[in-house]
Amino acid sequence: MDVLHCDLNNFYATVEQVVNPDLRCKYLAVSGNPQTRSGIILAKNTAAKQMGVQTGEAIWQAKQKCPQLVCVLPHFEYYVHYSKRVRQIYERYTDKVEGFGLDECWLDVTHSKIFGTPEQIADKIRRQVREETGLTISVGVSFTKTFAKLGSDLKKPDATTVISRANYRTTVWKLPVSAMLFVGKHTENKLNSMGIYTLGDLANANLFALHRQFGVVGDKLYAAARGEDEDPVRNCDSRREIKSVGHGITMLRDATTYRDADKVLFFLSDMVATRMRRYGLQGDVVCVDVRRNDLTHESRQRKTDSTHVADSVYRVAAQLLRQMWRGQYDLPLRSLSVRVTGLTAVGTGYQLSLFDLQEEKERRLEYSVDKIRKKFGFNAITRASLLNNDLVSDKMFGEEDLLPFKR
Repeated sequence: MDVLHCDLNNFYATVEQVVNPDLRCKYLAVSGNPQTRSGIILAKNTAAKQMGVQTGEAIWQAKQKCPQLVCVLPHFEYYVHYSKRVRQIYERYTDKVEGFGLDECWLDVTHSKIFGTPEQIADKIRRQVREETGLTISVGVSFTKTFAKLGSDLKKPDATTVISRANYRTTVWKLPVSAMLFVGKHTENKLNSMGIYTLGDLANANLFALHRQFGVVGDKLYAAARGEDEDPVRNCDSRREIKSVGHGITMLRDATTYRDADKVLFFLSDMVATRMRRYGLQGDVVCVDVRRNDLTHESRQRKTDSTHVADSVYRVAAQLLRQMWRGQYDLPLRSLSVRVTGLTAVGTGYQLSLFDLQEEKERRLEYSVDKIRKKFGFNAITRASLLNNDLVSDKMFGEEDLLPFKR
């Protein structure tokens, strides 16, 4: 298999500069809104990066490093537009194009030899993206999706990197395990505790020990590091399976009482249930994640009857919250999230009983609410308890937040 991984460089920031040429010579960052306490750096251009600005840090921290930093709010509609334009360029070479967020795609060019070698195709795509959109991409060329992704990360911006069967040991195995896709900090720490620090260590580790520590995930990590994973590139018209639907927010102020937190929980449950109904899904596991104002996280989940009704999601979420947080006797909450998993198509395994009459009434009511919102917008109708509250603002989200996953 010949695989390309195409990664748009500094995507959000570069799009802002293409749309607004006055920003091109600036130290630029795309950031959240300080007024909604989401004032962190979401993306930065190369100039800001060279000044030490990092994604995820607070705006005030970034401006200490780079006083000239210009921060702009994100324009999601621009990013979707340019993402589609670039994807159309990819599809000139193959119909096997698998998106990974707005700015990354894998391409299977095994049967695209009419356009040249995989490396030549990568260079042609880079040139066309630059000339037709003003954006640049870095491309990794390899024989597995994992190695192609590693390749696109090795040289930036606007570069092609080839990781072949002949050079992957010298190119890949010296990298830290954290360089590989899906190896987060928690997994990295566990691997380090086993004496595994590089991808070479992982490739030559004891498979039995990895399986005992991580289960089937350990098997997949081992195979990926050895270049033996065979995960195919999906066709451009195939749809990724939705495994969970969730939403979380940082509140306008810290929640200090159950009354505060319950308002936010219902708001989130309503959004999650609306998204499930839009996509014909129901779920039977409700998960709640809390972050206190000391930035510590805690989460709980519970299995329940399969539902896509906001009240049902909320009732379980409220119970989970009370298992983790003691209200006014605990640290204030900075953010909350609600997620539903165990998803199936609506009606799958569902049988109405005499005890489900209340839920059936709620279900019919919420479908009626959906019709109003579809015509007039999500904020056209809401619960009275959510009006004029100082924890959640309708400015904190847009229609894209009602998708089952981030585009």
